[in-house]
Amino acid sequence: MKILIAIGSKDFSKPTLKLGMKVAQAFNAKTTIIDVGEKISEFSSQLVELAQDQLESWDFDAPGVDVLEWAFNYLSQNKLIDTKQTETGFPKNRLIDDGEGRKMVYLSGTACEDVNLILRNGDIIAELREEVQFGEYDVTILGKSRKRNMSHDLLQYINSSLLIVNDYEDQKFDKILLPLDYKDGMLKVAKYAIRVALALNVGIDIFTVFDKDKSQKKGSNYFSKIIKFIRRSGVQYSHEEKQGEIVEQIIKKADKNKIIVMKASDMSPIKRFLKGSIPLSVMNECDVPILIVK
Repeated sequence: MKILIAIGSKDFSKPTLKLGMKVAQAFNAKTTIIDVGEKISEFSSQLVELAQDQLESWDFDAPGVDVLEWAFNYLSQNKLIDTKQTETGFPKNRLIDDGEGRKMVYLSGTACEDVNLILRNGDIIAELREEVQFGEYDVTILGKSRKRNMSHDLLQYINSSLLIVNDYEDQKFDKILLPLDYKDGMLKVAKYAIRVALALNVGIDIFTVFDKDKSQKKGSNYFSKIIKFIRRSGVQYSHEEKQGEIVEQIIKKADKNKIIVMKASDMSPIKRFLKGSIPLSVMNECDVPILIVK
């Protein structure tokens, strides 16, 4: 598995980096930490090129380098990278342009396959989208945006599953909350829930919400196949059925010790923007981590 952890601030990204590395460790995943800094103006870029040989003496850093240095120090302090790489501090001299519009440092992880640090500069959504496409990541982990439009854009344009950290502190998770519906693609969602449950050694709470106007029989056979699949995985599980409004019921069921795993919306981008999707609504109204599977 390949995981991308998106950070953007020394002050607000610690929960994202902390949970992101915990998930990466659980999966022994190939992990990249990315910061999208402010766009460098053409004038500033020319100055950087002219002063390339003197950057160390000038101690000039591109926007975002300080955030990567903070992430490096976090990895070092928590012994998540090889100690041989931490003796001399953050290796600015190894932050090289790879020719793909980004600068990166390769590190040797201790709990993950490896850990890379990447700096891009520009629009957050556009740069994250390009990095996900370039690196073919399975999951992108990022903090919750306070802007509804940005949350919508993240779900629409990032072509990977998304783990939205929300208000994670340092709690230990004891369950995966898996809301089921009868739409196609739920088997993939169940597979992700199983992988996370096995990695964290927790059980799964399967939760089915039926609208008042829809019959339970419509999805009963589909549900039974997914539940049988989960049972055969060896993960402990429970199954509860409720009737009512799905977002409201999911929020009632969620708590700080659970990670929600649910399917991305099938609605068109226009409908999703105008009406709001179920995952987007849950993400905006709920404070627990949520993994949205695409």
